[in-house]
Amino acid sequence: MAHGCGILAINNSVSQSKTGPRARGSAICCLPQEMLEGEGANEMAHSTTLKVDVCLFLPGDSNPKESSPFINSSDAATEKTQQYDGKNMALFEEEMDTSPMVSSLLSSLANYSNLPQGSKEHEEAENNEAPQLGTLMGVYLPCIQNIFGVILFLRMTWLVGIGGVIGTFVIVFMCCTTVSVVHSSGGSYYMISRSLGPEFGGAVGICFYLGTTYAGAMYILGAIELLLIYIVPKAAIFPLEGLEGAEAEAALLNNMRVYGTILLTSMATVVFVGVKYVNKLALVFLACVILSILAVYAGVIKTAMDPPVFPVCVLGNRTLVWKTFDVCAKTIETANGTVTTQLWQMFCDSPFLNATCDKYFVANNVTEIQGIPGVTSGILITCLETTMTKGTSFPGAKMESVEDQDDPLTNANRYVLADITSFFTLLVGIYFPSVTGIMAGSNRSGDLRDAQKSIPIGTIAAITTTSTVYMSSVVLFGACIEGVVLRDKFGEGVHGNLVIGTLAWPSPWVIVIGSFFSTCGAGLQSLTGAPRLMQAIAKDGIVPALRIFGHGKANGEPTWSLLLTACICESGILIASLDSVAPILSMFFLMCYMFVNLACALQTLLRTPNWRPRFKFYHWTLSFLGMSLCLTLMFLCSWYYAIVAMVIAGSIYKYIEFAGAEKEWGDGIRGLSLSAARYALMRLEEGPPHTKNWRPQLLVLVSTDAEQSVEQPRLLSLTNQLKAGKGLTIVGTALGGTFLNNYEQAQRAEQALRKLMETEKVKGFCQVTVSSNLRDATSHLLQASGLGGLKHNAVLVSWPRNWKQGDEHQHWRNFIELVRETTVANLALLVPKNIAAFPSNGERFTEGHIDVWWIVHDGGMLMLLPFLLRQHKVWRKCKMRIFTVAQMDDNSIQMKKDLTTFLYHLRIDAMVEVVEMHDSDISAYTYEKTLVMEQRSQMLKQINLTKNEREREVQLIHDNTTPASPATPATPLTPGEGAQSPGEQVQMTWTEKCDGEPAKPPGAATPEGIKDIFNMKPNHSNVRRMHTALRLNEVIVKKSSEAKLVLLNMPGPPRNRTGDENYMEFLEVLTEGLNRVLLVRGGGREVITIYS
Repeated sequence: MAHGCGILAINNSVSQSKTGPRARGSAICCLPQEMLEGEGANEMAHSTTLKVDVCLFLPGDSNPKESSPFINSSDAATEKTQQYDGKNMALFEEEMDTSPMVSSLLSSLANYSNLPQGSKEHEEAENNEAPQLGTLMGVYLPCIQNIFGVILFLRMTWLVGIGGVIGTFVIVFMCCTTVSVVHSSGGSYYMISRSLGPEFGGAVGICFYLGTTYAGAMYILGAIELLLIYIVPKAAIFPLEGLEGAEAEAALLNNMRVYGTILLTSMATVVFVGVKYVNKLALVFLACVILSILAVYAGVIKTAMDPPVFPVCVLGNRTLVWKTFDVCAKTIETANGTVTTQLWQMFCDSPFLNATCDKYFVANNVTEIQGIPGVTSGILITCLETTMTKGTSFPGAKMESVEDQDDPLTNANRYVLADITSFFTLLVGIYFPSVTGIMAGSNRSGDLRDAQKSIPIGTIAAITTTSTVYMSSVVLFGACIEGVVLRDKFGEGVHGNLVIGTLAWPSPWVIVIGSFFSTCGAGLQSLTGAPRLMQAIAKDGIVPALRIFGHGKANGEPTWSLLLTACICESGILIASLDSVAPILSMFFLMCYMFVNLACALQTLLRTPNWRPRFKFYHWTLSFLGMSLCLTLMFLCSWYYAIVAMVIAGSIYKYIEFAGAEKEWGDGIRGLSLSAARYALMRLEEGPPHTKNWRPQLLVLVSTDAEQSVEQPRLLSLTNQLKAGKGLTIVGTALGGTFLNNYEQAQRAEQALRKLMETEKVKGFCQVTVSSNLRDATSHLLQASGLGGLKHNAVLVSWPRNWKQGDEHQHWRNFIELVRETTVANLALLVPKNIAAFPSNGERFTEGHIDVWWIVHDGGMLMLLPFLLRQHKVWRKCKMRIFTVAQMDDNSIQMKKDLTTFLYHLRIDAMVEVVEMHDSDISAYTYEKTLVMEQRSQMLKQINLTKNEREREVQLIHDNTTPASPATPATPLTPGEGAQSPGEQVQMTWTEKCDGEPAKPPGAATPEGIKDIFNMKPNHSNVRRMHTALRLNEVIVKKSSEAKLVLLNMPGPPRNRTGDENYMEFLEVLTEGLNRVLLVRGGGREVITIYS
């Protein structure tokens, strides 16, 4: 009887078992339908045991998985009721544990955000309030507040006076254009680090942090300048009265340092107490900024109708400091006659008319001019570009002066003088900080309702507004204010008033008080934002030395970062000059903006799939233009500051690259590397490399034990020593079995290879291949390694150990097949023998020789390998010797001359020796050794027969003795037939007798077969090969027994498989008695040339 399935949900259940209470959570059980209806329900109420068809337990408060909206999501786990309700999705039941259904995931995807959390108070974070700031409050107004600040109120009029209207307009336009870049969501550090990688992100992030910190110092210095010069001049601790020149300048700087430190301490305390107070004051400070700017525009409008009275006293064409005199005249007429004024007493030694006065004072007239003639006065055309040298006076427009150029400037403290030498690039560096507030919106992205929409719109609107204000200010200041007043940085010629304040309506105090609070607010914002930026960098862990600054108070406030920020800010305050600090922070901000533009351009050019800017008017050329302008401005402002900033960023980059934590953020540099790699690989496909560019691209074949540890670690030491020629290195190993069953084993083997490569400092790639047997796996590794033109051209494999042991026969068979495959594939083969005796990378040979036995030409491999080895510190002090063999008919003297000449052209320094090997009779020992070799070979065939092979052998013998089956004659297997898989390979060959008749198949079960083995005669061909091996070994041991390394040609394997066992014996005899041997087979092409 079929029955349905009812759903019973048990929430917040805690079940008991023998192992104790289980986790609290929810259970969804599928019970028989009748259990939930009628009597079944009553039985359930009194029963303690339920028969459950399906029960799914959903964890609740126990160990949660990684929080992610995509996979293994806890939210997805709560939706498994819907997943298992019906049978429509039964096909995907296996994937539901790790891959949630799309229907349950859509809400998570829609609300997913990768933005960094904004600066919120701990109390607000507990309330889990969603970000509610829009474009106006979240982006536009913060940008306005940060852009309009100290430079606008304290230096803008001076910039117009020094640079002229045209020059200053060019500066403003260039700086505004430079920062007009479209930002994606996320702070600048977040964007750069995720786009250009942790190295660039950390370096530029720290530069941006330093720029923000020094901006705080600049704002504090601006506030102190307003306080001590315009608001409360008498508050100076170091009085300026009576001081001239350097003494007055030093006193002013000391006052700035003392009061700046006090104000910095106060601001840091406010920030430490709580950011919420800073945020509450932000609107007040912003209101001050807006009111001040409106007051300036109102004053400009008023000058057209009723210009304010701000007289300026000029002596000749020199502006006078109007502080200690009341009347701008030398003398005045009274009822009692002509009376001298206070101005007369400033330049003369007595108040009488016959007094001795300053030459310039006597020769020039005193004139009182109107400081603000008004926007309709037409003085705009007189504001030409001017550069001033420190200590010179400001020339007044249309003012004539009588002076002797040879006379030194006297009474310097009476004139308004230039305090610094100014030029165009300096003006750029001073002005640029005024446009550095454009990142205020992107830095608050975590507090925005829709960052991707608000940041581009708000930032561009703010840039447009501020650029309009700045550009219009340049023109209006030049049209309203007299040039001598514009060039008066501290308002000394207008009774100590702030120059821009003289233009404001209704009172100069609106600008003074407004700009003071504006600079204080901007300083607080800098001291608030900089520590959070440092905390973000520290928490990312990419700079190990900064990890301590990731900690803070219990509510997350960055206490340690605030302390560091205050210390760095204090270094800027100790400089004490606003004009000196401004170019420093300009460098850091320009570098940050340059890399922001680079990140945008790079992501677009690489066509990164995840780079999808929402701003429809964006084009990569805008970012490229912005990057170019930033780089140009860096060197325009100050080339030495630019170099210092780049050195700092480069040092941080290398430090992070060397010691930083590894982070993989899918950065654009990785994409650039992939594009460059693809381009290079396509170029390599155009043809084989020229001989002079040939270098060993090694495929290193290693074997692993049962625990996946590498059995020949010294093989990688030799690889490292050979890689002085750089090139490609692939370390591979082969595993037997199926990939599905041995995947974890392959992963362990790959990790072991990577660890060993790191230990031996081998730079390259590792690869693990799994196949049904080791022979096929090795063959696949040989064929499939590499990519395109970047493939290996040489194979490095160790000599099979203990190959003579009966249970190792398959290993040496695989080795010989590998030799054959490398020959067919035209690959060079390097076989180190006694690899355990080879030196490690830490050893050093202080003397010795590397001996090369050049028997046959192999393309120059034997010449190239010692040269590469001697580039490594292990072999550097070894000398190279080359031996070659002369036969009976060869002229050994001429051979030595030719070889010496050849090495000279190759520019290889080596000693040359020609060894003469005369024909000699084959000794009895050679016959005996050959016979023992063949007997052993035949016995091993019998001993190592598997059960399957024995059955085939019996069947073969039966076929040979059965006349009833003429259609299947018994013939020896050909090499092609014998090349079966190693597990089933049948060695059906036997050694031919000297008379040419084939011997009978050795029967393991018959005494006659064993008797034939001991009565057999050695093969004549094998005797000759053994004779050659013995003679060569005798000569090599005699000449090279003390050599640190012997390289010699490796003979090729037999063309048929009848003598594979004998081939191994020949190589063993050839290298007997030598400690370290490297057998070399060329790849069929020249690898060394006389051309450089």
